[in-house]
Amino acid sequence: MSTDFTSIQNHHERPVFEAVLAEQEHYLLGEDLLPDVACVALNRLPPRYIRHAVDMAFYQSEKERADSERERTDVQQERIDLAARELSDVSDRLQAAANALRESI
Repeated sequence: MSTDFTSIQNHHERPVFEAVLAEQEHYLLGEDLLPDVACVALNRLPPRYIRHAVDMAFYQSEKERADSERERTDVQQERIDLAARELSDVSDRLQAAANALRESI
């Protein structure tokens, strides 16, 4: 029995990563925060662990696959946008706190 678990992946990871990268110019965040956007978005999606992409497609009809892809893309984009807004708000609060600290020194 193989104990190599490196082939296990969350089905949503790649599309979320691609969406975050595609939309990065719309976020007012540094590149070092983009992985955080992806983490927040992934945590808002149901986990779908697979070993191979075909594993997910095997159980769906063609229409279900198309509907699923369209829905996943829409939901992922909404969640990525929400995560980016949340992180931007945190970044703004941190910047305000840093400015207040500088002024008090």
